[in-house]
Amino acid sequence: MSRPDEVGLPLPVELVAAVHAAAAGGTPGRPAVIAVDGPAGSGKTSLAALLANRLGDGEHDVPVVHMDDLFPGWDGLADAVPRLLEWVLGPLAGEGVARWRRYDWVAGGYAEWHEVPRSPVVVVEGVASGSRACAPHLALLVWVEASLDVRLARGLARDSDAFAPYWDRWAAQEQVHFTAERTRERADLRLATDDGSPRLLS
Repeated sequence: MSRPDEVGLPLPVELVAAVHAAAAGGTPGRPAVIAVDGPAGSGKTSLAALLANRLGDGEHDVPVVHMDDLFPGWDGLADAVPRLLEWVLGPLAGEGVARWRRYDWVAGGYAEWHEVPRSPVVVVEGVASGSRACAPHLALLVWVEASLDVRLARGLARDSDAFAPYWDRWAAQEQVHFTAERTRERADLRLATDDGSPRLLS
């Protein structure tokens, strides 16, 4: 999978306020983790980038961890959650070094390791980042959605023909996952991005 999704400015003021509150209300010495979850093509990656940019102080970048880098292939949605917990969320909650290993979608295997810098805020974006297993480590869970037609068009435009043969296969995993996890219902904030700009849902 490649990035980014297509989402424009501006960010809803309620989202900005919630993110700043989550960042300010965290445990000293422990990063506030913001999860951005939702189905493929909904705009998670660009929203995460916008949040990281808004939270940065001009001197220090806010790290963003992408679930696309952790999934072990097109059938690996569920398998990425234990990796996120072991490699990133667990160490961030303690004294360990958070790092993740990039999955090479072309080669079909894991490649090099990447360290997550210690920061007051860390953003994790992608399908399953808001899983129940991850919830104890999250300061805020943001759900992002768009209509199927919009998401499909974005996915095909972003990944060209690479994603097309796998769309239904991936969507089936998403449906099983989101139904079991009730991620949308558990989210602190829900956004729609059909028109390209994030809009807060009730």
